[in-house]
Amino acid sequence: MKLTDPVIKSAKPKDKRYSLPDGNGLLLWVMPTGKKCWRYRYYYHGKEKMLSMGVYPAVSLKKAREELTQFKELLAQEIDPSIYRQEQKQRETIAKENSFESVAHLWLDNWRTSKDEKHVKRVINRFKADIFPVIGNKPTTELTAPSIVMVIKRVESRGAFETARRVLGNIGQVMRYAVAHGLAERNPAADIKPSDMLKPAKKTNYARIDQRELPALLRKIEVYDGQPLTRFALQLMTLTFVRTSELLCARWDEIDGRLWRIHPERMKMETSHIVPLSDQSIVVLERIKEISGGNPLLFPSERGEGKTMSNNTILYALYRMGYHSRMTGHGFRGIASTILHEQGYPHEHIELQLAHTRRNAVSAAYDHAIHLEARAKMMQDWADYLDSLNS
Repeated sequence: MKLTDPVIKSAKPKDKRYSLPDGNGLLLWVMPTGKKCWRYRYYYHGKEKMLSMGVYPAVSLKKAREELTQFKELLAQEIDPSIYRQEQKQRETIAKENSFESVAHLWLDNWRTSKDEKHVKRVINRFKADIFPVIGNKPTTELTAPSIVMVIKRVESRGAFETARRVLGNIGQVMRYAVAHGLAERNPAADIKPSDMLKPAKKTNYARIDQRELPALLRKIEVYDGQPLTRFALQLMTLTFVRTSELLCARWDEIDGRLWRIHPERMKMETSHIVPLSDQSIVVLERIKEISGGNPLLFPSERGEGKTMSNNTILYALYRMGYHSRMTGHGFRGIASTILHEQGYPHEHIELQLAHTRRNAVSAAYDHAIHLEARAKMMQDWADYLDSLNS
């Protein structure tokens, strides 16, 4: 007679365990403690075997019968249900251990040893926000190019084009690690190029004055009556034409003699950048040092709390000098590029100094060794040219 839920619920414990059969080998053991456990009695190659199927009511009568049907189908294929379930649990364990998220953490532990903690935090946050929610649970052995594209397109959909490219790079780094350590056979991210799926980012045209107006701007900066630190920031930006964020977050420990070594985590391209310092830049740095009060930042915020001067400080200073909607901090980069190209300096040297070139560790070291001397001369010539305009 088939079991029913009322029959099961009314079954009382006895001094010894007893069974309630449901047919086809499915049993419910009623234990002396009152616990009720499903069991499947079957024969495999003439040998009687018993398989545990969970506890009632966590495993309902309906669920137990469904599992029984699956086990009988396995037996019809000459597969031992007990061995099959052991192998299935093993596969699940392996898949969990080799999930993209678990392998990503292994890669992160290996990668982060030589990286700045702020940079590490940004990369980890990128994984948590954009990668793990989509493919974190997927085994590295099952990751495909379409599933990676899905991650990238989700990021792109919110307009974060550069982040989308970096997400693809991070996924590729994890999968290369997986292949190297035998956790995956291949890296599907290697099949994907950003240009194959990402729309070209719209180029931003930053407001900037005509180069003929540069002498007047230099003179206005020289006599700027706002905060001295703001004036020095404008002067150093003019001399070095770095990005505004790279300038305002500068630290004294980045200044190495006549070189300014900006760490990769502060760069847009996430590679280290070297700025040769002209005589005029050194003078500005010395003036900043006189009022820095031992602060590790070159341009600390007036509010303190370890914060840096705001980007708007530069912008508002330009507004005060009469350049509203006509000039931005980024505009100094465009002016320098235009004039240096007109003066015949090699395009490669200018692009390197603007940090437009995406480089890996090997090519960055090559650029340092081959082009640094020429770039140092170019930067000194640029500073001398600015002096000639402001004389």
